[in-house]
Amino acid sequence: CSARTLHVNDPPYDDYFYSDCHVDAQAVVTSPLSDSNLSIIGPRFIVAWPAGNSGICTYFQPQNGKNGTLAIELVNSTLGTPLGPINSRIRGSPNPVVGVEGVLSFNNSAELSLAILGSINNILDFIEGGSTLTPVIQRGINVTRFQNNGAQISRLWLDNVTTSTLTLVPWNNNDARVRINGTKLKFGSGFYHFSASYNYPQLKQLSPSQTLNNQSQSLVQQQPATVGSLSFLSYSEKLIAGGWGSFIYSGRDSLLTGLLLSNVLSTDAMETVIGAALERINRTDGSVCHEEQIGDYATLVNMQNGLTSTAPSCTYEMIDTDYFLLILLERYFGTAKPERIQSLLQTKAGSVNPNNKNLTWGDLSYTTASKIMNATAPFEQAQTVKNLIAFKPGENVGQWRDSKYGNANGRIPFDVNTALAPAALYAISKLANMSGIYPNNSETSDWVAIAARRAKVWEDNTLPFFQHSITTDTAVSRLEQYTHQSTFYKGPTHGDSVTKFSSNGTIIDYGLSIHSVDTPDIIPISHTDSACRHYLLNSTNDEQLTTFINATANAILRPFPAGLSTPLGLVVANPSLSNDSTLFKNFTNAAYHGTVVCGWQLAFAARGLEKQLGRCNATDGTTPPAFCNDESVYNALRDAYNKLWDQIEQNESR
Repeated sequence: CSARTLHVNDPPYDDYFYSDCHVDAQAVVTSPLSDSNLSIIGPRFIVAWPAGNSGICTYFQPQNGKNGTLAIELVNSTLGTPLGPINSRIRGSPNPVVGVEGVLSFNNSAELSLAILGSINNILDFIEGGSTLTPVIQRGINVTRFQNNGAQISRLWLDNVTTSTLTLVPWNNNDARVRINGTKLKFGSGFYHFSASYNYPQLKQLSPSQTLNNQSQSLVQQQPATVGSLSFLSYSEKLIAGGWGSFIYSGRDSLLTGLLLSNVLSTDAMETVIGAALERINRTDGSVCHEEQIGDYATLVNMQNGLTSTAPSCTYEMIDTDYFLLILLERYFGTAKPERIQSLLQTKAGSVNPNNKNLTWGDLSYTTASKIMNATAPFEQAQTVKNLIAFKPGENVGQWRDSKYGNANGRIPFDVNTALAPAALYAISKLANMSGIYPNNSETSDWVAIAARRAKVWEDNTLPFFQHSITTDTAVSRLEQYTHQSTFYKGPTHGDSVTKFSSNGTIIDYGLSIHSVDTPDIIPISHTDSACRHYLLNSTNDEQLTTFINATANAILRPFPAGLSTPLGLVVANPSLSNDSTLFKNFTNAAYHGTVVCGWQLAFAARGLEKQLGRCNATDGTTPPAFCNDESVYNALRDAYNKLWDQIEQNESR
């Protein structure tokens, strides 16, 4: 098959993607700019492969020049434009050696000061984990002479089968030479032929046309870069979470992709999303896999646990992924052909997760549904904080805001309780009403009625636990406090928008989370997770819905820091009205889940607002919600929707 390539330039990073019938790879060149922070941005070259979540990472520094003077780049050559394929057989290996090659250009004499070969996890441990190196990994690196004037860096994986190899040889300069000094290399300026390869089983990538349904095939020509990106992340076994730092199955990311792209994904792609989630369920308690541990890293984790095994494993610390799976199952099964549903559910498990052998995907789906039914039952009986869904014991994260301060140390998240739990219960009710989805037994016989009734209880009674309010005068005062204390924002307070976009002198909002059962304080951070409820539910509690929609719309219409809107889109969290200097410090534009813009949250918000607006012009005979006839609320929702789309369209090229 013909090769497919993609180039994404985002200085100081240059990303190159290469795919053909034999290998899928991404190369990333980092070359500092004149204004780069040289303490964190340095010359670096990475080649990474989704198969095995594997890669080779090399760091360079100038031999003689000042830090920041060394620039590197990939250039077109007879070897590739700029990447070309490697595919060869070696005796004794069941797998071919695959990879990419090309030419690197160095503007000055350089030293390759560090190489990490093997798992992306180990590379990220160094990049994001305070320069942490794993001794057993680094001890395996072997540097030898290659082709008289070049050098080869290789490492045998912990499986004693796979070898990662990087070679560097002068290109069109026979007088040049790569000098070896231990595990470091030194060489002059100029061009160098590199090859990066390994002998590991490859995944089967879905082509652009295979990822889309028949109605969406025109997008292959209309949006080739976008569809090409989706294709690079789509495989017959699974969808991966993202580029080289996320070359793994991620339950939440995959299921969100299925939800947001359900109207364009092919049947094969959708069933890949669902099947990958079902295959990796924990058979013991029904938890859905958050992230897989594969390749060399799986062997390392097994070794650390006293096991001699290359078997992959999963982490199960998240609580939201269980609910997303049931929601997506109902979305797909509601329109799929019965024979496709049964074929999927009857698939024998254990091909990826050996612990699931002797079960089917249908068995595992039932286990997760039972888990959700059990977890949500207490709240139906007594609507208390104690009976809300909290993070698992011993875990400080449990949903998509899974960084240290993502939920501000709160353990009871807004989205899981007010949106995902009721939506999943509605899904279970509908699934239980379909033939052959769940076993016909005493537990499931009443699920159609029980799950629907319970969903309504969760839908109507969870929002009040997170609702809080302040006067507009207090809000203006707090904005002044925030702009004075903020370490990154020194602009206007936009306090004038507080009065304009509020409710009769009051700002009503919904907290990001609740601290804990023992300390049930609402954490008053504004956020975008309201979009999850708008997208997944059609509440019929008119008074509550009108208040909630008005609060959501007003938060979008107010410019940051008074609200969520910035020229780049909505920030996912805003602590400005919290009156808490600790939250100001922890939720900045440098925090992973702080005052930053997140693409999929914008998509969720757009789809959620669109869905609620659509209820006002429904043609299915349903009664429009009361907010549709409240001119101020409806106009606020419409204006917020338009403002959001203006932001999205203005930043399409970013």
